[in-house]
Amino acid sequence: DKLPNLKHFLLNCDMKIDGYDELLLPLLHRMLNLEKLCLCLTVCERNRFIDISDLEKDIINHMPQLNKFLFNIYSTICFNDQIDLPSNEDIQHRFKASKDNKMISCIDYFPSRKEGQCHIYSYPYIGESYKNLTNNFPGGFFQYVHELTLYDERPFEHEFFLRISQSFPFIKRLTLTNLKPQNDQQCRKSNNDNQDLSIIEYPHLIQLDLTKAHEDYVEQFLANNKMCLPNNVHLFINYGSLQRVTHNFTKDTTRMNCAKLCYIYFSSKTIFPPHLKDYFPHANIN
Repeated sequence: DKLPNLKHFLLNCDMKIDGYDELLLPLLHRMLNLEKLCLCLTVCERNRFIDISDLEKDIINHMPQLNKFLFNIYSTICFNDQIDLPSNEDIQHRFKASKDNKMISCIDYFPSRKEGQCHIYSYPYIGESYKNLTNNFPGGFFQYVHELTLYDERPFEHEFFLRISQSFPFIKRLTLTNLKPQNDQQCRKSNNDNQDLSIIEYPHLIQLDLTKAHEDYVEQFLANNKMCLPNNVHLFINYGSLQRVTHNFTKDTTRMNCAKLCYIYFSSKTIFPPHLKDYFPHANIN
């Protein structure tokens, strides 16, 4: 049955959707007189990404009354040894062909997981979270995003975190997953380079999760010559990583930011040394 009286429709789903073609599109095609559409979802179990040509062909062309279309769509594919995988340039070419400069796309491939990800969204961005942001992040200003997850199989360098602080000035919760060491960190160590870096600030940060991060990123966030944390941050981290980065809780360059933590959750239980509380004087340690 058609839904001719429906004018506005919003779908915001945090779970992955595997019935985009079989269930969602037929539902949308019933909304003949829709004027405003908002889609926020993650699509899996497809053999190709969802790009702007799909949105035009499968959605926009079926809604002649549509005058506002807001979307934030992730699609993922699995790959083995394909050599004809679409690139960012391929997708951007389709966006330019649409003559709409308010649509952004970003493609990433993760060889170790044999998985690809395409993120397309209308700009200004809708939503309060941004998931799986990588080094291919195209930039922009995201004043309403409060929760951010970073993931890549390539290292995040210092300048990357500076860009993130500028694009997401009101971030409150940040999760970082990256097991690759920083290249610039290794270069500075080998060259004994103590050149001053721009101090990065996340003034609204209240939660930081580094449980799946290389130790270089622990130092990135805790060293006061790289980062200035606000007070009352909740930190989730591996005990061994924190112990090594802080030189068994004695290092001066990490002491200032560690003193600002109000809660520390260690992903693995251990026996804490007596001087641990002195290094984190305001933290509830679990």
